[in-house]
Amino acid sequence: MSGRYSEHDHEHYERPRRRTRPRTKERPRYDDAQDGVVVTVDRGRFTLVVDGTRVLAMKSRPLGRKGVVVGDRVRVVGDTSGSEGALARIVEVAERETVLRRTADDDDPVERIIVANATQLAVVTALADPEPRPGLIDRALVAAYDAGLQPLLCLTKADLAAPDTLLATYRSLGVPWVVTRRGGDLAELRERLAGRVSVLVGHSGVGKSTLVNALVPEAHRDVGLVNAVTGRGRHTSTSALMLALPGGGFIVDTPGIRSFGLAHVRPEHLIEAFPDLDEMTEDCPRGCTHGADEPECGLDQAVLEGQADPDRVTSFRRLLAARYAAY
Repeated sequence: MSGRYSEHDHEHYERPRRRTRPRTKERPRYDDAQDGVVVTVDRGRFTLVVDGTRVLAMKSRPLGRKGVVVGDRVRVVGDTSGSEGALARIVEVAERETVLRRTADDDDPVERIIVANATQLAVVTALADPEPRPGLIDRALVAAYDAGLQPLLCLTKADLAAPDTLLATYRSLGVPWVVTRRGGDLAELRERLAGRVSVLVGHSGVGKSTLVNALVPEAHRDVGLVNAVTGRGRHTSTSALMLALPGGGFIVDTPGIRSFGLAHVRPEHLIEAFPDLDEMTEDCPRGCTHGADEPECGLDQAVLEGQADPDRVTSFRRLLAARYAAY
């Protein structure tokens, strides 16, 4: 017998042919699918809220490598009873209205989506223990403006230090803020969060989990301590978790971060978040970055003519520099 294999080799026998099933362009309609929202992701399993019920689901094969993240609005089929052992399938992911991203470093080409469909980014910063780090605040603000989210500065531990110095840095940007203290009244913060989907980001130890437990008592998020030697907190949250607020709206608690890479942000788009400054750059030379070292930037002329607030221009340029400099 000629050929590579003899009749005694198992490779000789005909293998099942590929694509034996008829191909079709018709896709399942999933008329019986239900709407849900992804509230947390854990090792390839997704916890959803479907009609008020927490449902465990997996991603269906047709979605391929399409990522599913916290905040995604999805359609699911299968067992959505939420009972023990039940597992549903995510079959569709709705188009996202907003996407909050970050990269590990400024030169990291891989984007990491933190949450989808949020409306507000609350940057949680302690006034002391640990000391505030304006670099991270600036970077988080850049990410918020790039994603089209309303920024909110949430200052914690006001019983340990006064907020005036830090707030002076951001007043010219028009960033809304709220100050909290241990055991204090959170009415103002609740008002800022009501009716929104707010993402809480910040360093470990700044009090995010403490705030979450106060806002949503049944959350039971672990609370960590700040290391007295390094001045840094211990990670207590390992994955993002979306929680419903009693008064309406949602918060997304995220793991503490040590850096906020902005490789995904195009610097020329940052000024679009400041319409008043953007219109003052119409006569800038082609290729102007609007940075402090640009010789003929329209922002400088606007400051000289009294049309622009110099503190606001300085603050904008600080954010612009944060996009370029490694944190």
